[in-house]
Amino acid sequence: PALIALGATLHLRRGDEMRSLPLEDFFLEYRKQDRRPGEFVAGVSFPEHAPVLRCYKVSKRFDQDISAVCGCFNVSVEGGVVTSARIAFGGMAGVPKRATLAEEALVGQPWTLATAEAAAGAMAGDFTPLSDMRASAAYRLTVAQNLMLRYFHDLAGVPVSVLGVRA
Repeated sequence: PALIALGATLHLRRGDEMRSLPLEDFFLEYRKQDRRPGEFVAGVSFPEHAPVLRCYKVSKRFDQDISAVCGCFNVSVEGGVVTSARIAFGGMAGVPKRATLAEEALVGQPWTLATAEAAAGAMAGDFTPLSDMRASAAYRLTVAQNLMLRYFHDLAGVPVSVLGVRA
């Protein structure tokens, strides 16, 4: 999700043939990528600008554990207005995926708590999470929405307690 939130481009090679595609387009479905026989990853590139990126992992154990939800947020704000947003999650679908409705709820809007809450609410249309041994679908969606709010508070410099959660 971090590389997707950064807008990474994947460069694939097979012999003398090269092609490039946005990283989010590489993942087609669970365990299936847009990779041709004999093709390998030759490189990864990123846009030159470096907006504010934050990634949050939620799991039972932080180290050596697959996350229930991993959210990465990359929002640019100029003059108090959101100019661009790239939000990507792991654990919310079969592949890492952008929260495009949440992004649309942000762009062009003032960077306020109300806007962040609207983006969090829009995530319900972005994902239909699965329930498994790590987390239920409802839990994953609630966590993803709370991570949007945590990102807002982190950028605002507001201390965030992991004990303060929204039900």
